[in-house]
Amino acid sequence: MLPHERSLVAKMKDEPFALVGVNTDPIDTVKAGVAREKMSWRHFWDGSGGPICMSWNVHSFPTIFILDANGVIRARDLRDDAMEKKVEELLAEMKAGKMPSKDGASGSGATPKSGG
Repeated sequence: MLPHERSLVAKMKDEPFALVGVNTDPIDTVKAGVAREKMSWRHFWDGSGGPICMSWNVHSFPTIFILDANGVIRARDLRDDAMEKKVEELLAEMKAGKMPSKDGASGSGATPKSGG
């Protein structure tokens, strides 16, 4: 999974795209892993049972959320090629001006608080 994430970040460097990691392992383990695996994207440490995992209903790792430009969850737990395809699809939608409204009125997604 990590090699693909690294290549996706490199491929999307000039696009409105962000990959964000949230970790609950001991902080020293997280820091060492980020350095060892050359993860160039932003990471947050949430601790055990922290507010990010609680708000987003995360109970296992990795859990992957793909959000559109409005912050609406459009996919969950896609990996590798499927994740990249979804990101490309959402970028194309955004560039074409076909994004759903932020309140999710189009029915295409949900916010973290709604249990997406």
